Amino acid sequence: MKIWLDGELRDPESARISVLDHGLTVGDGVFETVKAVHGTPFALTRHLDRLTRSARSLGLPDPDHDEVRRACTAVLEADPVPLGRLRITYTGGHGPLGSDRGEQGPTLVVAVGETSRRPDSTAAITVPWTRNERGALAGVKSTSYAENVVALARAHQHGASEALFGNTVGQLCEGTGSNVFVVLDGEIHTPPVTSGCLSGITRALVVEWVGAKETDLPLDVLRSADEVFLTSTLRDVQALHQIDDRELPGTGGPVTAEAMRIFDEHAGRDLDP
Repeated sequence: MKIWLDGELRDPESARISVLDHGLTVGDGVFETVKAVHGTPFALTRHLDRLTRSARSLGLPDPDHDEVRRACTAVLEADPVPLGRLRITYTGGHGPLGSDRGEQGPTLVVAVGETSRRPDSTAAITVPWTRNERGALAGVKSTSYAENVVALARAHQHGASEALFGNTVGQLCEGTGSNVFVVLDGEIHTPPVTSGCLSGITRALVVEWVGAKETDLPLDVLRSADEVFLTSTLRDVQALHQIDDRELPGTGGPVTAEAMRIFDEHAGRDLDP
C-alpha cells in the first residue's frame, strides 16, 4: 500500500503529518470518498468539483485538480484492487493550536483501501440529534465528522448500517454518509440541499438518471413511505428493508429495484459522468 502525501508516494510508515496539522487539531479540512473500479475512479470530476466547493466554504485555497488526479492514479497503480475506496483528504495544514490558520499551506493526502460491494438492502435507524441546515458546515464535506461517528455507532448497536437525521425544523435530512430517498405513490422524492444535507454525487446522478424530485419532507415520512432507499459513493443505490421497528419491502420494492437497475446501467457505461 502506498499513500500520496504532499507531492509524493510514501509507505504508510513514513506517511506522517504534523501533530499540529489543522485537520487534526480543529477538524479544519475537507475530503472526498471516491469509488474505484478496476483502478479507475468513478465520477472523479464531480468529486473534485465538490472538493473545491467544500474547500472554498472553509476559506481554503482551491485544491490543484491536476495534482489530485496524479495522486489518485499513483496510489491506484501502486495498489490495484478490483473495488477500492479512494480517500482524498485536504486540510488547512500546519497551524497553531487555536482556530487561526498557519502560513505553510494545505496538506493533501490520497490513499486507497480495498472494499466489497454492499448488500442490496440494509437497515437504518433514526437518531434524536439534528442537522443544522443553517450552520456554517451545512452541505460541506468536512473532516469534522464526530457527529456522524456517534450516530453511526448507535446504528451499529441496533444492528443497522446507517443512522438518519432530521434537521432543526423537523424535516428529513440525510444519513451519516448517505442521502435518503422515499417512494410515495410511485414517485421518488429526496430532501433538497436546503434541508442541510450533503449534495451527494450519487444523489445527483439518481436525480438526473431516475427522475427523483427534490421535496421538503417531514421526518415522519419514514413511517409511511412505500419504499425507502439510500445512495452514496460506496452504496450506489441500496434499499432499506427496516427503519427502526418498521419493516419495508427492501429490494422487493419495484420502484427501488428499477432505480438500482437504471443506476447500474448508466454507471457501467460511463465512469466519469
